[in-house]
Formats: sequence, C-alpha cells, structure tokens
Amino acid sequence: MSDMHKTVHILLVEDDQIDEKAFLRAIEKLRITNPVTVARDGVEAWDILKGINGKPPLPRPNLLVLDINMPRMNGLELLERIRDDPDLHNSIVFMLTTSNDEEDKIEAFNLNVAGYMLKSDVGNSFVKAVELVDNYWRVVEFPRAADGRAGVNADDRRQYVRHPDSRGVL
Repeated sequence: MSDMHKTVHILLVEDDQIDEKAFLRAIEKLRITNPVTVARDGVEAWDILKGINGKPPLPRPNLLVLDINMPRMNGLELLERIRDDPDLHNSIVFMLTTSNDEEDKIEAFNLNVAGYMLKSDVGNSFVKAVELVDNYWRVVEFPRAADGRAGVNADDRRQYVRHPDSRGVL
C-alpha cells in the first residue's frame, strides 16, 4: 500500500464506558470515518500498539487519545513508555481526562503531548475535543519519514477526512 492511501487510525485509551460512548458519538456527530480502536487501560493499549499476542500492531499513521486515571497502567505511564520506545516515540498523543491537576498537566507536556483536554461536561467537551484532534491532524505539518517506519507523509492527512456531508470547514 502506498503512502497516498494510508488512513489515520485512532486509538482511544479509556476505561469508562460512558466516556468511551461519548467520544464515539462525537466522532459520529462530526462524521469522522477513521477506524477507532478502544483499549480499557494502558496495558491493553501497549499490547495493541506493539502487536503483542500474535496480533499485528496498530497501523501507522495513528493518533492516540489517552485518559490518565485508569487501572493497571495509567495514561501518563503509557505515555512515558511510548516516548521511550524507538518505534512509537513520535506518536501523536492527546490527553482527554478529568484530571485538572497541575502536576498531571506538567508531566503530560514534559512528555510532549499534542494537547491536554478536560472532560468537563460529557456531551460538549467530547465534541470539542474530537474537533480539536480532527483539525490538528489536517492542519499541522509533519516531517516525512526517512525510514518509512513511523513518519507522517503529507498525503496521509488527506485520508483523515470527514464524511462528505460534514458541516466542518475543510
């Protein structure tokens, strides 16, 4: 498959089923048709990202949306692991969390998150967060990958598209 036909895969790492449903409804409301994979905690997300247990890893390019407060491995622990991994270190990661703690924000930004968003009210905050993620991917310029392994090609962004009936500005 050539770089021109890559689709951005979204990994939502969220242990709360209500928040998961709100995120998926926001994706649907904004008519974003990219594949979404959901992991319940950082351990499951790591397995998905690395392709553990005989499964292929989550295809690149991808975009990760992490909650912080989760069992087994929280979002900040997962983010640190991602940044330490040579195959994943340049992943685009957003935090979407209830944690308004300054220490969490500082740690997340020290680990180079693309954005830190609060789940303030379940309906509107998810739509706004998904809109931000959508706009980020379509507007930001990324370097081309020298080794083809983890970089983002300008053509990849064209495959992260809204449904043709979208109200959004392209």
